[in-house]
This record gives sequence, structure tokens and C-alpha cells, in this order.
Amino acid sequence: MFDDFMVRAALAGIGLAFASAPLGCFVVWRRMAYFGDATAHAAILGVALSLAFSMSIFVGTVVVALLMALVVSVLSEKGYAMDTLLGVLAHSALAFGLVAVSFLSGIRIDLMAYLFGDILAVSRGDLSVIWGGAALVVSLIGWRWSGLLTSTLNADLAYANGINPKREQLVLTIALAITVAVAIKVVGVLLIAAMLIIPAAAARPMSRTPEGMAIAAGLIGMLSTIIGLQAAYVLDTPAGPSIVCVTAITFIFTSFLKLLGHRR
Repeated sequence: MFDDFMVRAALAGIGLAFASAPLGCFVVWRRMAYFGDATAHAAILGVALSLAFSMSIFVGTVVVALLMALVVSVLSEKGYAMDTLLGVLAHSALAFGLVAVSFLSGIRIDLMAYLFGDILAVSRGDLSVIWGGAALVVSLIGWRWSGLLTSTLNADLAYANGINPKREQLVLTIALAITVAVAIKVVGVLLIAAMLIIPAAAARPMSRTPEGMAIAAGLIGMLSTIIGLQAAYVLDTPAGPSIVCVTAITFIFTSFLKLLGHRR
């Protein structure tokens, strides 16, 4: 069954939705959208370094994304304005990554595939990496779920319960770096943040509990993957952006339903 490229693409997208759903909820709750974007943009530098040193792209991307996230966390504590800091680091990392790629000689690289994803070219090896990374992310979030929720709600409350918010932030940072490395093959650097944020935002209006929102976000991401791939096949459009478009339409639909509910 894995000889069918559409089946492999669907499994890759479902794996990404499985990983990004719970993490995306915390990104939305903590208003970390630009933080996730900056980490994702750093991934292209990780790709360049991985190719230059002949190492796994997954490993190189995780390392660079993790370093970017840690640098942002450290500098934000030094008094730098978060929005300015993220803007500078996100675009600088992307620019340095693109410049680094141009210095690679004798290596053929499809920049469009890394910027916007190439889900239809996912191999069996890629599937094992994607699902392995997704399982690791879900395990991390599940392990620290209570602590993450408490520190997200109120840092003082977390301290009172013996929870260190900085440790929980580190868990989120590691999970985010792994998700970025997993997602780069599916939707690319420029669309990773969309898959983190939009399904969670779409699930928010119809969820009453944090757990329910995470489950709903996962279902939205999975259904968007299947519908987006089908639309890309029928309409001959790029697969990664098509998936994101479906999640965006879902967000508009759930927001409209919420608006109707308030009017009633």
C-alpha cells in the first residue's frame, strides 16, 4: 500500500496533524504565533548546514530550530521587545539560510520543496521520521500536560503548585523544534506556522475543554490534509498550500458558526 504516493502523502499529513494539534493549542493559548514562525524560518538554515556537513536534514533542522527558540527565550528575558526580536531573528535566519544554500556546490537542492513543502514526494523513510517525531511530540506534551496548562493559565499559580514555568517553556520549545523538523517535508518552512495555528484556532470556537480543543484541532488537521490532497489532485494545485487553504476555510466556517451562536 505504501507504493501509492497519495497514500504516503496522506499518512505524512495525518502524522503532522497528530503532532501539531496539541502543540498548536498551546501556541494559540500563549500567543506564541510569531515565536513558532521564527523557529520555522530558522529551519532553512538547518537544511543548508545539514547538506553542507552531509548529515540528516531532520537532525540539522531540529538543532537549528531549537537553538533559535532558545535564543529567543533568553533574549526576551533580557528586556528586548518580543515582536521586534522575533521579526529580526525570523527574517535574518531565513536570509542567512538562503545565502548558505547558494554556497553549496555540487549539491542539487529544490528550494521550493523546502519553502512550500513537497508532500507528494514523501518516501517510506520520511514517513518513519514524521511519525516518530509526531509520537515524540505527543509524548512530551502528554507527559507535561498538567504543568503546561497551569503555567499557561498563571505563572504564579504554577509556582504555588511546585511547577517551574521556565521548564514547561523548555518542553514547548523542544516540541516546537521537533514539529518544525517533521513539517518541513510536508508543508515547507513558510507554511509550518499555519499548520500549527489555524487548526487550533478553528477548533477553539467549538471546544469547551483544553483536551477537547486539542482533539478537535487534530481532527481538523487530518481532515484538511485528506481534503486538501484531493483538491490538489483534482485542481492540479500545490499540495501543501492546498491543505493550508482547507484549514483556513474551516477556520472561517467555525468562526461564522460561533458568530451566529452569539447573535442567537
